[in-house]
Amino acid sequence: MLLGDHLHRIGNDIVAAYLVVTDEGITVIDAGLAGHWKDLQRELAALGRPLSDVRGIVLTHGDTDHIGFAERMRRETRIPVYVHADDAARARGTEKAKATLASAGRFRLKPTAEFLAYSVRKGGWRTTYLGDVVPVQDGDVLDLPGSPRIIGLPGHSPGSVAVHVPLARALFVGDALTTRHVLSGRPGLQPSPFTDDPEGALEVLDRLTGLADVDWVLPGHGMPWNGPVDAVADGVRAGA
Repeated sequence: MLLGDHLHRIGNDIVAAYLVVTDEGITVIDAGLAGHWKDLQRELAALGRPLSDVRGIVLTHGDTDHIGFAERMRRETRIPVYVHADDAARARGTEKAKATLASAGRFRLKPTAEFLAYSVRKGGWRTTYLGDVVPVQDGDVLDLPGSPRIIGLPGHSPGSVAVHVPLARALFVGDALTTRHVLSGRPGLQPSPFTDDPEGALEVLDRLTGLADVDWVLPGHGMPWNGPVDAVADGVRAGA
């Protein structure tokens, strides 16, 4: 799906990953589920770009529904996979999430069933953890197409980040927030379920206020959001 100049989405409102497309190459933001590998290949084919044009993958955090095809791509193409140092162990599968069931929020049968069915269909049950990652920190600007900048947003996980790509006028937020609760189906800006530190995740959203060159706020779950970035923090808190 074409969202704008340099910006494409694969997956859907249940689980999504993104491509930053430039003449110099492509940066992938998050790797969805294992089955999104085919979606990536189809999107590249539609663009007329080979897999070798992908220069790297940047993970917003290390949860299994964001690392999907990352290890397969790393092994086959030898590209780097970047993740915040505090989530490196989670991405490697040596450290598990600390979120409790209480942080999941309200369940409704239909959207929960849709999420589980989609996850199974896209191979969520066969996650391959990362064999190697490149650790990053808050403030790093990566030597990748679009020059993505890392903004630390610890809360959902210790190493959750947003990724700001001014070239694409995009802010990728992973699970720092959602625009569609995958278990209740509730739309709109709100906290993501299964967050390690719900209060901390709300507090750090102020780090997004004042960012320039943002037309799109892009979560890992839910519809792309194109309201003013300065409204994000208060909007998520109001939806809490």
